[in-house]
Amino acid sequence: MPDSLRRLKSQRKIVALTAYDYSMARILSDAGVDLLLVGDSLGMVVLGYPSTHFVTMEDMIRHTQAVVRGHSSGLVVADMPIGSCDTVELALENCHRMVKETGVKAVKIEGMSEICAAVVASGIAVMGHTGLKPQTAERMAVHGKTEPEAEAIFEEALALERAGCFSVVLECVPTTLAKRITEVLTIPTVGIGAGPHCDGQILVSHDLLGLYPDFRPKFVKRYADLKGVISEAVEHYKNEIQEGQFPSEKESF
Repeated sequence: MPDSLRRLKSQRKIVALTAYDYSMARILSDAGVDLLLVGDSLGMVVLGYPSTHFVTMEDMIRHTQAVVRGHSSGLVVADMPIGSCDTVELALENCHRMVKETGVKAVKIEGMSEICAAVVASGIAVMGHTGLKPQTAERMAVHGKTEPEAEAIFEEALALERAGCFSVVLECVPTTLAKRITEVLTIPTVGIGAGPHCDGQILVSHDLLGLYPDFRPKFVKRYADLKGVISEAVEHYKNEIQEGQFPSEKESF
C-alpha cells in the first residue's frame, strides 16, 4: 500500500490527515483521504499534554489499533514516539512491536536516516520526516531559512530517500526549499507548513476542524468550527433536560 502512495507522485496531489480514534478514522476514510497518520500530536490534542514528549509507545499502540480498525482497507502510518528509535536495536524492537500489535502498514520516524534504513531493511515501510522535527527541535519555528540549515534539510531528505523511505514529510520549511526537494526526490513529499509545491499535504485534523482552540499555527486553514457546533449541541441538550423536554415519548420505551 505504501507503493500506491509513491505512484501518486506523478498522478495527483496526496491528501493526508491525522486520526487518533475509530470514529474519526471511519469518517476520514469515507471522505477519501489517502493516508491517515496516527501522529504523536495526540499527546496535545487528545491527551492534554503540553508537547509530544510525554507520548509513550503504549499510547501510540492503543490509538493506532483504533485507527486501523476504522481504516482497514487504507494506508495508516504510525508515528514512532520520542525515545523509541534512539538506537538501531530500540528502533527494530519498537517498530516491529508497533506493526505486530496494531496491523499498521508503515511507521514514521523523525530524521535519523541510518535508523530508517535499518528498519526498512528489516521489512517495515518507513515514512521519513525532515524540516521541523518536534521531538528534538530546540525551537518550534520555520526551519531552513539560512543557507546552511536549508542545505542540511535538503541533504537529510536525500538521505531518507536513499534509506528506502517511501515518502517524506516536510514540516515548516520555506516554500522554495520544499519545491527544490520535491523536484529532486523520486518519492512523494507531504507538506505541513511547507507551501503548495509538495506532492501532498497533511494537517492535524483537530486544527482543520476547529476542535483544538489552544493553538493555531500560521499554516493551518480552518475548514469548520466543530467546537462551536458541539458547544451549541450540548447547550441545547442541557436546556432540554432542564426543561423536561428530553427524553420525550419518542425516545422512551
